[in-house]
Amino acid sequence: MKKNKVLQGAALVASMGVLSGQAMASMGNIGTTYGVLPSDIASAQGLSLFNTQVSAVYYNPAYLAKDPRGELTFGLLHAEHELRANSLGGAAPPIRNGDVLQDSPSQHVLVGMKTDLSSMTRFKHPIYMGVMLGVEKYGEEMMAFESATSNEGQYFEYGRQPLFLVLGGATQIWRGLDAGASARLTLHSDAELRATTTLGGETSYESLNVSAKPSIRPIVSMNMDWGESFCPDGGCWYNGLETALSYRGYSNTKTTVDANTVIPGTIGEPGLSLAVTTLDSYQPDIIALGLLYGKERFRVGVSAELQRWSDLEDEFKGDTIKDQAVEDGIGVLEFKDIVIPRIGAEFKVSPNYTLTGGVAYSKSPLDSDASLDVNYLDADKLIVGLGLTAQFDDPHFFAFPVRFDLAYQYQKLRPRDFDLYATNSPSYPQSYERVEAEGDVHVFAGSVTLKF
Repeated sequence: MKKNKVLQGAALVASMGVLSGQAMASMGNIGTTYGVLPSDIASAQGLSLFNTQVSAVYYNPAYLAKDPRGELTFGLLHAEHELRANSLGGAAPPIRNGDVLQDSPSQHVLVGMKTDLSSMTRFKHPIYMGVMLGVEKYGEEMMAFESATSNEGQYFEYGRQPLFLVLGGATQIWRGLDAGASARLTLHSDAELRATTTLGGETSYESLNVSAKPSIRPIVSMNMDWGESFCPDGGCWYNGLETALSYRGYSNTKTTVDANTVIPGTIGEPGLSLAVTTLDSYQPDIIALGLLYGKERFRVGVSAELQRWSDLEDEFKGDTIKDQAVEDGIGVLEFKDIVIPRIGAEFKVSPNYTLTGGVAYSKSPLDSDASLDVNYLDADKLIVGLGLTAQFDDPHFFAFPVRFDLAYQYQKLRPRDFDLYATNSPSYPQSYERVEAEGDVHVFAGSVTLKF
């Protein structure tokens, strides 16, 4: 017999279902929480529906057809969180590390590519394809995962981000009218453990099977350039006016663990079973409508996003870690649909340099001020972005233009009060503490894009 880490892994999985000190999982993704590329971050996603870069594959795949050139983009994203939970008193306040509840950064390496596939077909009609990839910890962590209940409270949206992968295409269907579709891929993982063990932890007859399968969710969009469609010769007041409509289907990252152990003389066949199914990240259905007006030196865009978070309540009913917070009773999790207004602008200060700025206001989708054992915290956010783009059309070492982007985004979480509940607290069914959630998020991003 041997001492094996397999059973220790099962114990670790089991521990996710009990109260933990700090949880850094996230119900968001980089596309909805911050922005994919620096140009999206700088405009607070106010111009993302009209972004000619490859990140359009996520926000508005139809816009891939706007620029016929291919491109290869490499970038880095670093998001610093200082999320606080200030104690307002209670029956038994927990010990805190000051008032900072979460300060773990999210760090992504970004890779994107766009190209025209028409050369591969017998048709001359252009068909554009784009792919966008984001990997946590600067490429070292393909699947960021943590799901837990929390004594101190945990922030609903911020933290490590799961693998971001989108693939899509676009084409022109009429003069000035483009259509596109994408598929967003997330992972659903399954693990099955079987073992016989002694009370000392020595195992035998171990069997461990792990699998992951992709979950594919749709993104579809249309974009119209009103001047190109109805006034191709120019001279009309609506030249430079564009509209875009996009639908992003809901997606999630989910893990299921099925563990079983037999302890001879203590637990016989069929053994002790442990089954955990948990949701780590979630993006709701999103419908986005945008309007853009642009001339040679500037572009101004406004958009509104309807995010249908209310469906998350049903998703949590199948989560064995968080399901107690969606059952009828004390501290029930409730979500609401929200509309996020965004505005962004670009101004070309010279032939090579462009300034980008944007602002957005996002109300919290968390409608309840308590969630039993899970203790989610969230707040309304004011989002402001600023960025600089430098494009060189005749670089020394390349035959085609090279583009550099830098961006900064600041998110201010407005103060909001929550009651914390725990079933193992001496004060239960009363709240054991009331806290004020608030914080600051700083996002830095840079990228280089090679045109071809």
